[in-house]
Amino acid sequence: MQSPELTLWGVGTSRTVRAHWALHELGLPYETKPIGPRTGETKTAEYTKLNPRQKIPLLQDGDFCIGESAAIVAYLARTYPAPGRTLMPETQREYAAWLEWCFFIVTELDSTSLYVMRRHSANALGPIYGVAPEVVAKAAEYFCQQLRHVEVALGDGRTYLMGDRFTSADILLTTCLDWAVAYGINICDNAHPYLERMHQRTAYQSSAAANFPAAPIVPAAGAS
Repeated sequence: MQSPELTLWGVGTSRTVRAHWALHELGLPYETKPIGPRTGETKTAEYTKLNPRQKIPLLQDGDFCIGESAAIVAYLARTYPAPGRTLMPETQREYAAWLEWCFFIVTELDSTSLYVMRRHSANALGPIYGVAPEVVAKAAEYFCQQLRHVEVALGDGRTYLMGDRFTSADILLTTCLDWAVAYGINICDNAHPYLERMHQRTAYQSSAAANFPAAPIVPAAGAS
């Protein structure tokens, strides 16, 4: 296979790190365009032509572009698997279970809970979208309620969400757990050793450095 020409736009958020992590797990060389959200860099004519949504991250693969962090990770997993470096299951039912986890994480944990907290927190985007402490508290409560599914899944001796195999669902879940911890949410018991295992992965550490080497990863608007 010819070496891919991959360029990843975006750094510095809990969502951009997902794409960096997938690229590092798959051992793929790529160029980074270190633009950030809410800096004006996503609104330039050059970037808007590539991504009219003006969000990060964005992956360029030759003349093909794809946005949305979960979609980028899935695209890379399907397009560039290698022996010992696959990020999605092959069998039909395992694939369906993987897809269910991915959708659950990006909808129930990310957009419905964590991003709602960000939009309405006084020290985040509240001044733009409206400060709403009760909404923030309810979103955190909802996150913890939904996390019980993760607690059950990790409580049967699994190393990863899909059993003994690391997949891109673990990338999505880890970034949400990191985000939750940064927001002071008490994550479930089984998530703590799981998170420690994920943090020990070489690809996690190298992707975190690539995502934002000078500061800790923070969630941000303008990311998807």
